Amino acid sequence: MSQAEAGRSPLRVGAVRYLNAKPLYFGLEAIAPGVLLEMDLPSRLADRLASGGLDVALIPSVEYLRGAHLGYRIIPGLAIASAGPVRSVKLYSRVPFGRVGRLALDEGSRTSQALALVWLLEAHGVRPEVVEPLPMGVPVQESTADAVLLIGDRAMRDPDEPFHAVVDLAEAWRGLTGLPFVFALWVARAGVELGDLPERLVRCRAEGLANVGAIAERDGPGLGLDRDDCIGYLTRNISYDLGEAEEQALRLFARKAAALGLAPEDVDLAFVNAQSRRLPDLASRR
Repeated sequence: MSQAEAGRSPLRVGAVRYLNAKPLYFGLEAIAPGVLLEMDLPSRLADRLASGGLDVALIPSVEYLRGAHLGYRIIPGLAIASAGPVRSVKLYSRVPFGRVGRLALDEGSRTSQALALVWLLEAHGVRPEVVEPLPMGVPVQESTADAVLLIGDRAMRDPDEPFHAVVDLAEAWRGLTGLPFVFALWVARAGVELGDLPERLVRCRAEGLANVGAIAERDGPGLGLDRDDCIGYLTRNISYDLGEAEEQALRLFARKAAALGLAPEDVDLAFVNAQSRRLPDLASRR
């Protein structure tokens, strides 16, 4: 039973409209009646969770690290991750990567910003100055930075400008570490009574993956993706699991981000219901 069904205030749940997130909250309002689902950019969701404006949110993984001192808890088993090319997180450079001095960021990026800085330093020995974010709807051509980081749906189509080099950052991380990369997590604020929301989110994922064809048909055309390409992206480029390899990768990213001052030091992973870190797959209980 959800909080709303039990007569308590409904849980305020924040998510993003990006294509890669949609299987994680597919049918949530029907599966968890009374939950208030709100949409925003990943960076804004993190701010709203920290300020108490949301109870649970799908936030950038680096924002979990930064908010761990607030008592954040990860809902286990669920993530937006990739074990290879992710296609929707790309670094576009007008100069060789080893000469990048100024880096412009997608307005919605935070984890990807940290990932870009980690990769540029470890792979190319540079730490560029971070300049003003590139607002949504503003073309890349308006930025004068040496390199521009794009995430989400607008990274799915390359800008209409020739670049010296382009790198898929999930693929670059894999080459650097041999591990997948975790971009986002479902995170709950301290003290929030979740009821059975974690189990219902597992069911949403099962429903979303069972309906990727419908998601592709509805959302793919607006991104210039045909049905098969969109399904391939959601099922091959993106992973929605937070397993042992993903947890290992998240801990490694935490150490690397902390070494650059991008996250606090010595943050470990705290989970909802730590005695039962792996939630059952509820697909069979639909």
